[in-house]
Amino acid sequence: MPTFSYRALQSDGRMADGIAEAASRPEALRMIEGKGLRPVSVTETRGGGSRSSKSGKEVAAQNTGMPGFSFGAAKVSGAELENFTRLLSSLLAAGVPLSRALTILGKEASSPVASAKWREIHGLVVDGMSLANSMARSPETFPKVYTAMVEAGEAGGFLDVVLAQIADFQSREKELRSKVLTAMIYPAVLLVMALVVLTVLLVFFIPKFQKVFASAKGALPLITQIIIAASDILRSYGLLVLVGLVLGGFFLRTWIISPAGRRIWEGLTLKAPVVGPLSARFAMARFCRMLGTLIGADVQLVQALNVARRSIGNQILVDAVARSIDQVQQGGRLGQSLAECPTLFSGSVMEMISVAEESGRLDVELIRIANVTESELDRRLKTAVALAEPLMLFLIAGFIGFIFIGMLLPVFSLQDYIK
Repeated sequence: MPTFSYRALQSDGRMADGIAEAASRPEALRMIEGKGLRPVSVTETRGGGSRSSKSGKEVAAQNTGMPGFSFGAAKVSGAELENFTRLLSSLLAAGVPLSRALTILGKEASSPVASAKWREIHGLVVDGMSLANSMARSPETFPKVYTAMVEAGEAGGFLDVVLAQIADFQSREKELRSKVLTAMIYPAVLLVMALVVLTVLLVFFIPKFQKVFASAKGALPLITQIIIAASDILRSYGLLVLVGLVLGGFFLRTWIISPAGRRIWEGLTLKAPVVGPLSARFAMARFCRMLGTLIGADVQLVQALNVARRSIGNQILVDAVARSIDQVQQGGRLGQSLAECPTLFSGSVMEMISVAEESGRLDVELIRIANVTESELDRRLKTAVALAEPLMLFLIAGFIGFIFIGMLLPVFSLQDYIK
């Protein structure tokens, strides 16, 4: 079983170091919290050494779809952001003032980049700006979902609780991302090998067949003509094709970042067969959890809705929920108004929300819906990852088989060409 070394804050405000054995990082966090401690950092140890998880920024975007790579200056890593969030939550829960807590974090940061960023946030807070607005000025470090949840915590007076939830979200997403990447390593290696084999075939192997086919009379099959044309293009304009693909990827990324492009991309994502439903369910779970937490803290419903909808992440779904908020402001009931967004809320979910609204248990029911939906999402994601490997193997085998069949078809009828 994996072993995790941790540093946690005790109830008296002192730091404690220890070791916990757990099957996963989230389970280790739960074990540490079960001891009455507030974890600050948790690192998996292997072979006597420690191995920190790769940051979310290094392997993928944060949960708002932001790019996971940059050609600019160094940025705060996902691991540093998670440690900052968890420690800030622990300090605030221990009664440390926000300004002093940010000062401590600036001094104890693990890198100069993180230290400078925490000091910058501290300076803005001291100048009178709210913590959420201070973080919103650094979107490359704090995603929109992050700042929306911090704003909710400030509005409800439970900032330490929200920060702990954010750290848990980051930990769960990191764990999920690690599982996905681990499952995709083998198919990715096969894909690279397949591309190398295809390049060798098209550049060196296919031209030798062309000489044989050129001496034969008769029309070649369409598949063979397509393969030969691809070989000619790759041999004559290979570098130009490579440059074109790189430039195309760069412009596509730039377009997706733009407001108009992002809306179109998010719309296409929601319509995708597997990714669309998963994205919508994840957004619903995040929205329900945030809304339930705000209502439980006695935040007014309209204000809670305005804050919680920003945590959805998908602008199309955010706009749909905004229309529902307009109906609530006009006196409508929440369950009925959410019918404006069927992509996000199914009929059963709206019915549960309506019943909970009538019984006065809306906050409890929303959090329960979030828990159930997250468990369901975990099962669906595991199934999707399990199906990704054989699907990719099938596509690679089909692509290579297409080339071999295309080159063998003329060979079978070569005698007819010679006659």
